[in-house]
Amino acid sequence: MPRDPNTLSNYDAFRTRHTTAELEIDFERKVLRGVVRLVLESLGEVGYGEGVVVLDTSFLDIKDVDVDDKAVEWSVAERSEPYGSPLSVKLGKGVEKGKEFAINVKLSTTDKCTALQWLTPAQTSNKKHPYMFSQCQAIHARSVFPCQDTPDVKSTFSFKIRSSLPVVASGLPTGAEDYKPGEKGASGTLSYTFEQKNPIPSYLFAIAAGDLATASIGPRSTVVTGPEELQACKWELEGDMEKFMEAAESIVYPYAWTTYNALILPASFPYGGMENPVFTFATPTIISGDKQNIDVIAHELSHSWSGNLVSNASWEHFWLNEGWTTYLERRIQAALHGEEFRDFSAIIGWKALQDSIELFGEDHEFTKLVVDLKGKDPDDAFSSIPYEKGFVFLYYLEKQVGKEKWDKFIPHYFTKYKFKSLDSFDFKATLLEFFESDKEAAKNLEEIDWDTWFYAPGYPPKPDFDQTMVKECFALADKWASSTSSSSTFKPAPSDISHWLAQQSVVFLEKLQTLPPLPASSIDTMGSVYSFAASQNVELVARFFGLGLKARAESVYKPTAELLGKVGRMKFVRPLYRGLVEVDRELAVETFERNREFYHPICRGLVEKDLFGWK
Repeated sequence: MPRDPNTLSNYDAFRTRHTTAELEIDFERKVLRGVVRLVLESLGEVGYGEGVVVLDTSFLDIKDVDVDDKAVEWSVAERSEPYGSPLSVKLGKGVEKGKEFAINVKLSTTDKCTALQWLTPAQTSNKKHPYMFSQCQAIHARSVFPCQDTPDVKSTFSFKIRSSLPVVASGLPTGAEDYKPGEKGASGTLSYTFEQKNPIPSYLFAIAAGDLATASIGPRSTVVTGPEELQACKWELEGDMEKFMEAAESIVYPYAWTTYNALILPASFPYGGMENPVFTFATPTIISGDKQNIDVIAHELSHSWSGNLVSNASWEHFWLNEGWTTYLERRIQAALHGEEFRDFSAIIGWKALQDSIELFGEDHEFTKLVVDLKGKDPDDAFSSIPYEKGFVFLYYLEKQVGKEKWDKFIPHYFTKYKFKSLDSFDFKATLLEFFESDKEAAKNLEEIDWDTWFYAPGYPPKPDFDQTMVKECFALADKWASSTSSSSTFKPAPSDISHWLAQQSVVFLEKLQTLPPLPASSIDTMGSVYSFAASQNVELVARFFGLGLKARAESVYKPTAELLGKVGRMKFVRPLYRGLVEVDRELAVETFERNREFYHPICRGLVEKDLFGWK
């Protein structure tokens, strides 16, 4: 039986080994069109007449299908929500175990494609050229091309993308060339080619095209973004990229993808970052002018090992991707800035975990470490829980066996499953096997209640994090909380926070969110004294507005609506809409409808559910 319930493909019978995408980007019609070639291997003998390959598709316009360049019978079944329409390809006969064959699919995407966002020139920063980017995680690759859309299948990739504007993809660039004699293609276009020789799952297929400029930010790294944003992005990232890479390599083992580059996308990108190999796709909100938010890059870089080399076998075990990545991100922080930074980040993470658990409810299925996604859309389960509950579990395991011993397990784990996928049970077996000859560690691991960690909803045991960097933040929050009492002598001043890191101001604001709402007048005073709303750092601005919405401070209503028209990152968008709809539903709905086309389809769909109800 396949391990992944979120695919309609029969990947237990056939397995994709290589994928070639020859696609043309049509900005005018907002479609990708071309031919995708899947080289598959048979995993076992199939009786004559039963040789049928089933692939995932969603909202695709499939023109033709052949096998090894020979015509075959094929059909697309009715749509099965939320997984799309399976494409069945009849091979005409059984295929012997180990034998490879190629399926060629001529196709076009449609206006219902959930992976691609098309921006008009007016929606880009310099208003000159259109822009297109993909976001295939979790199960959106099937809306770009037929595939076995599961992280349990990995293949190598070749990209040949024809475009009128520069292209990046999740492979190493191998060139850009004009027409060859007899080759078809729109005038004024180039063919951009990339190779990905490390096998990757379909959700890491990525392409983007637009008015792009490039700058070096390290010996192995570049940043790619719009020409107007290039210098700011270079300044923000160039001092730290190689340090991040060296720190990660010292924890795991050498980087396997040759170069590590960051594509800073337009503001509508729905995530902080997407760990597409070779080119991380990142939100422009990390370019805050203060170098305070580049830990997003440390997180996405960590995915080069956890997620990209070693992948969760299904989205039910997403914590193996994100818990490990959050753990490695914080180990990088500790290596560069000191151990107290790791716990400081973990305290911020605990607040994010708390917010997600309170949103779902402590008994909700999606608050478990290992979730049941049968018949469900993995996007609906997306939250900080696999990140933060997963981190807490790994932090706990580190304490159980001791950091020195744990650090020997890390490279063993990532070596054993390199280029492979695993589930939580594989992880457990690997951990216990590694320490079975160490009596002390084995004894400590015997104490673990695995079923509780894996399947209990709600909060994990809270670790005793180092409070060094948050004590002052909590103390100031307490002063504000008690400032309305007649006995309070507190008088806020800019000097209260002028010596802080921006992240300490984040902790201060998040602490206030856990306390009874301040009066609206206090929010107005805070905004005036600390100038949070004027910051370039969206992490600060969004949390300040969230605090103001909770206090029903009308001074933040309109600025919140304006921010929601400038930022598409779901981390900010969804909580702000939930806060705004509580205080001014008309403004919230009006803001969403005005900016509907600005948001990526994934973000748009989830905000619709937040505003108008989950079906």
